[in-house]
Amino acid sequence: MSEHITVLLNEAVDALVTDVDGLFVDCTFGRGGHSRLILERLSPQGRLIGIDKDPRAIATAEALEQEDDRFTICHGSFADLQGLVASKFADRPVLGVLMDLGVSSPQLDEAERGFSFMQDGPLDMRMDTKSGETAAQWIAHVDESDLADVFYQFGEERYSRRIAKAIVTRRESEPFTRTKDLAEVIKEAHPRWEKGKHPATRCFQAMRIYLNNELGDLDIGLNRATELLAATGRLVVISFHSLEDRMVKRFIREKEKGPQLPPGLPIMEKDILSTLKKVGKAIKPSKAEVDANVRSRSAVMRIAEKQA
Repeated sequence: MSEHITVLLNEAVDALVTDVDGLFVDCTFGRGGHSRLILERLSPQGRLIGIDKDPRAIATAEALEQEDDRFTICHGSFADLQGLVASKFADRPVLGVLMDLGVSSPQLDEAERGFSFMQDGPLDMRMDTKSGETAAQWIAHVDESDLADVFYQFGEERYSRRIAKAIVTRRESEPFTRTKDLAEVIKEAHPRWEKGKHPATRCFQAMRIYLNNELGDLDIGLNRATELLAATGRLVVISFHSLEDRMVKRFIREKEKGPQLPPGLPIMEKDILSTLKKVGKAIKPSKAEVDANVRSRSAVMRIAEKQA
């Protein structure tokens, strides 16, 4: 199993922690890289809440919780951010929310999780292995057109219909239960391979995003985080593919513009209240970080600040 290397570690924590006495939320604890550095920055009065769906991440977080009483872990989705925070710190303002999206290296490299086509494992793909439908269960019944739509919408796979047809045709004679079996069928059905990229990459990404409702949770989570933040509090989001980053960029831009009012109302632009303000430009990993951790190459970090 490979060790998880936290992406944009210092950059994210530098942007997030603006008050060492504050309360902060790490919405995607993972293996705790960001959380540990946040705790190093905080004073004895500072507090940190971690959230994660993955039971294995929770086990790591519970060990940290025992080591440091300033840290509290919650098992759940950041779509439930407000309720989870209120259950621990109902009356304390939140000064920063961090979302490090995507999949951790241990999740990718543990074959039994079923996220990767590089190692053979059961077709699972659930972030929370204790609930929800597995990839194998879903593929066994999903309609061909719906399968193609998932590949196209969440994986931006241009040959989605051709690949979906091949999968549905094959499952009639034998169900899919293993990652490599599915990856091989996708590979054979794919007419044009991208250089340096396995032809099943986009389809596996699409299934993971769909099965875990990642974009739905992100949409809710961004809104909940914005509502939860105190004035001047920071929202820091690290995305790993274009669908996520476009959502985050659009969300910040819309919150910065404020509510869209009907034309002709006697209101000046300066009187329209914005909720967030973009902080700086999008940040990407340095060449040195990409050289040390190739999985960081697609990361994009965006920062926004809650307006008073």
